[in-house]
Amino acid sequence: MNDVLAQLLQACEPMRGDRPPLEASQGEPLAASHGEGLNGAPTGCPARPLNDCWRLDPGHGEPRPGTDVPDELAAIGIYKNYHKGPVDVPVLRGLSLMVRRGEFLAIEGQSGSGKSTLLHLLGTLDRPDRGEIYFQGQRIDHLSAAHRGLLRNRRRGRRFLGADNVRRGDRLRNRHFGMIFQFYHLLPELTTLENVLAPLMIRHGVWAYLGRRRQHRQAAMELLDLVGLGHRLKHLPRELSGGEMQRAAIARSLIAQPDVLLADEPTGNLDQDTGREIIQMLRTLNERRGLTIVMVTHDQAIAGRADRVVRLEGGRIA
Repeated sequence: MNDVLAQLLQACEPMRGDRPPLEASQGEPLAASHGEGLNGAPTGCPARPLNDCWRLDPGHGEPRPGTDVPDELAAIGIYKNYHKGPVDVPVLRGLSLMVRRGEFLAIEGQSGSGKSTLLHLLGTLDRPDRGEIYFQGQRIDHLSAAHRGLLRNRRRGRRFLGADNVRRGDRLRNRHFGMIFQFYHLLPELTTLENVLAPLMIRHGVWAYLGRRRQHRQAAMELLDLVGLGHRLKHLPRELSGGEMQRAAIARSLIAQPDVLLADEPTGNLDQDTGREIIQMLRTLNERRGLTIVMVTHDQAIAGRADRVVRLEGGRIA
């Protein structure tokens, strides 16, 4: 497996070099303005790397102090409620979390503790009710609001000035985030190989994708072989078992060589041996490529492979 992984990393190196860095205009620079601040941090901090301004206690989601590694992701004072009729159900209650660049972070917690909700917020699939989320120093939690505003104003026949934020939000996820969902979310009409290739098709467009089709297909086939699906390239999702669909979802999340991998129970539907192989693959990618990984899991043995483990209780980091 290590030989195949080494070949994959070498083959995908040109692909990673094609991705431009996050543009400064894609989010707001980090500038704190949170009133009382976090754990006594001063308010109104100037725009600078997050770890230069905010200092959270080690027990509240902050890695060990004394490192110059910048923060890749940061969630500050996050609140999120869900609504069931007239009842508000609080899920996250003022949670703050820092994830350093190149870190492998595991998040543990009981069912309903907000692990998946937090992952979706970090990946801009949802928006917090209160609080802010930053990626590489740029604020990103407001992008979904721009999307809703665009839809509202289109219905009224007016152009919405925040339209660029929608495209930026899409590009952010496609170019910088890889996601492994608990329930796979494979497209039912596409084959296994086509599902893995879908992020590249979306990124490059038809003609640019076709110009590098052979390279993309080779990288996708190597990934599928790595996760044990080399013999399932032309199968549709309904023809795969649950474990096979999860492995396909893992391959899809890695095909675009993301900066950050957000994984929701990536081994939840795999047997123990295959689960260990998948975690070893993620561990190797983290160590050799500096891939930042935030993983939700209920398995303490799996969590133990991470650099750091945090536990959610009552909507906060315990």
